[in-house]
Amino acid sequence: MSFPLLTATAVVPAVGAIVTAAVPAARKEAAKYLALLFSLATLALAAIVLVRFEPGGARYQLTESHSWIADFGVRYELGVDGIGVVLIALTALLIPFIIVAGWNDADPVETGNSRWRPTQGFFALILMVEAMVILSFEATDVFLFYILFEAMLIPMYFLIGGFGDRAHQGTDENAAAQRSYAAVKFLLYNLVGGLIMLAAVIGLYVVAGSFSLSEIAEARASGQLDMATNTERLLFLGFFFAFAIKAPLWPLHTWLPNAMGESTAPVAVLITAVVDKVGTFAMLRFCLQLFPEASKWATPVIVVLALISIVYGALLAVGQRDIKRLVAYASISHFGFIVLGIFAMTSQGQSGATLYMVNHGISTAALMLVAGFLISRRGSRLIADYGGVQKVAPVLAGTFLIGGLATLSLPGLAPFVSEFLVLVGTFSRYPVAGIVATSGIVLAALYVLVLYQRTMTGPVKEEVRNMPDLRPRELAVITPLIVLLLILGVYPKPLTEIVDPAVEHTLSDVQQKDPRPEVEAK
Repeated sequence: MSFPLLTATAVVPAVGAIVTAAVPAARKEAAKYLALLFSLATLALAAIVLVRFEPGGARYQLTESHSWIADFGVRYELGVDGIGVVLIALTALLIPFIIVAGWNDADPVETGNSRWRPTQGFFALILMVEAMVILSFEATDVFLFYILFEAMLIPMYFLIGGFGDRAHQGTDENAAAQRSYAAVKFLLYNLVGGLIMLAAVIGLYVVAGSFSLSEIAEARASGQLDMATNTERLLFLGFFFAFAIKAPLWPLHTWLPNAMGESTAPVAVLITAVVDKVGTFAMLRFCLQLFPEASKWATPVIVVLALISIVYGALLAVGQRDIKRLVAYASISHFGFIVLGIFAMTSQGQSGATLYMVNHGISTAALMLVAGFLISRRGSRLIADYGGVQKVAPVLAGTFLIGGLATLSLPGLAPFVSEFLVLVGTFSRYPVAGIVATSGIVLAALYVLVLYQRTMTGPVKEEVRNMPDLRPRELAVITPLIVLLLILGVYPKPLTEIVDPAVEHTLSDVQQKDPRPEVEAK
């Protein structure tokens, strides 16, 4: 038996979570280093997976398959395609930065007569989320994916509700109430989506007799599986509803600003840069592959919802007074671009959407983590409480600007390539939708530059006059992210070579080809 490499990428952080949680309370520094060590080991395994993956090879590689619940046809079945492998690499890359950025965020703090923020639990929960997210990118059994899709809600609930933002304005009781509200809202939204998806998963098994993606694909290709039109559409809606909540897509997005606003900056990055990618990834792997006809049937409505997300998220970002909620609404706009690229049903659109998942993860991590460092210094998330920061902390201001420019997809930075591909792919099939989507670019420039102007330029406010610049630990977090944004901005080929073959498979599932360019006859 060959070494189960995919299983190892999930087992290592899961074991790390258990070991970190078991560290005695007095050894919190040891728990931090253990968590970092296990996250780096996971990154090394993810790099091996990336190197061993052959872009021109089989659709699913490094496969593992074992009987799990034989009576119900459930298997422990894993495999990665080009889309899954780059998202595994993204997840494994971001977790060490999240851990280092949150190095002191969970240290015990006196609140009245009680002590809270158990350091070991904070880092153990992060590692557990990493394990579940990576395994969800690898699962090729629908039931296994569903279990992971739901299970990751539990550690996320405790990370949001138990480790809130120290810069919260108001009393401790009010802060705790808002954290609790955000955590419960996150959980309820996603549980409702999960329950509807469970009904669709059961319905799929009744119709197909299997949970295995490969077996369902073979049955469909051989003509043994022919879903009735209405049945396929209902099952598609059950899956898509759950994924649209996770992504999130308008109008199922309202949990995200609360969750990101009340979380620590590293946990906010974990939510939007890592966990939410499971929703858009699942649209590609499950919705399009399992329900091709229903996907084409629903495309016009989904394209409209994506456009609303783009414009609505950007408009609300413009009007925000809270830095972290501004980044949250900007992410809603960006997820609209990702969904638009997926359902444009073109190779450029879907390649751009996949690259957007990666690049959005890096750019949002850079911007949100710098914002977290800024907020921790001033003790406030309100934009109005800042001014003139670039005069007292120029490195912090400069990295904040680069993160913001990446968010607005400035040419030369990684998100520009992905956003350009999404717009080209959309315009070739839906010209009007492509034109409307470009308004999101204009609005992004507005909310990013206004945010920078109000916080970093102008007279130096008294409260920020003695603000320290970025420390070595913080620079160690931000510098690699900025370097990646620059490299992928000018040379995205290593990613596109991996992603493009997987996109071709997805388009063949829905029997779509790129529109031919219209050329006037001479």
